[in-house]
Amino acid sequence: MPFYESTFIVRPDASPQQVEALAGELEVMIREHGGQVPKTEIWGLKSLAYKIKKNRKGHYVFLNVQASATALSEMERSLHFNEDILRFMSIKVDTLDGEASPMMRNKSTREDRSIRRDSDGEEIVTPTENAGES
Repeated sequence: MPFYESTFIVRPDASPQQVEALAGELEVMIREHGGQVPKTEIWGLKSLAYKIKKNRKGHYVFLNVQASATALSEMERSLHFNEDILRFMSIKVDTLDGEASPMMRNKSTREDRSIRRDSDGEEIVTPTENAGES
């Protein structure tokens, strides 16, 4: 089965629980059609580069999907008719990356650092004491 990366944007007034439920529904749909969803990432509420359907922000969700083309088209059809979805895009990839996406890596990197400024106003980035500990 081919591999796909699918990203979609949900209305900003949807709660995080609604976003998680929507991602869960899509995972179930893919599994019912014989596919797999090895990774789901919810990137959270982010600003859009431009307005989409009169919205300036949206909840981003990223899915790695291994499914047939018919399963993917069924998922996209569901996204197309869902009024909570502002935009979606699916691309075919050669392999699925098991690591966290760059969006999630940046988020964890930002959380592990402490930013302060020196006397000249230059930023000094230092790792926090608990960086890398779980």
